[in-house]
Amino acid sequence: MSRPQPISRNDYPVFVPIQTRWMDNDVYGHVNNVTYYSYFDTAVNHYLIQCGVLDFTSGSTIGLVVETGCQYFSSVSFPDTLEAGLRVAHIGRSSVRYEVGIFKAGDTETRAAGHFVHVYVDKETRRPAPIPADFLAALEPLLKAGV
Repeated sequence: MSRPQPISRNDYPVFVPIQTRWMDNDVYGHVNNVTYYSYFDTAVNHYLIQCGVLDFTSGSTIGLVVETGCQYFSSVSFPDTLEAGLRVAHIGRSSVRYEVGIFKAGDTETRAAGHFVHVYVDKETRRPAPIPADFLAALEPLLKAGV
């Protein structure tokens, strides 16, 4: 099996700034692998909040993470400033596959690339629910070409 390659900055339509923190580093002097997942979560939620579609208090649906993964290409460490590239690979009736690329500021290729699959559910019953129209409109600019 061949090793996956870093992804180009040009493959992401939207970027969210991420500032590393001292506590992100591990004993090896780089950002610990689990921390990247918080960066992914931050990027997705930041985008949805900026679009005005993530409503924690009165929204009827919420997105639950049902799958996540990450590939690491090269390390970053505090005090690096990062940029999280965001795109959407798939939209289903009640699910979305977000893909996030982590770049050191100014880099042209990912240091890490990961994904989140959110299943949108009714806030009360926790049963799958159709993705609301306003969410779909916000996700449209993130769709990868050919999807």
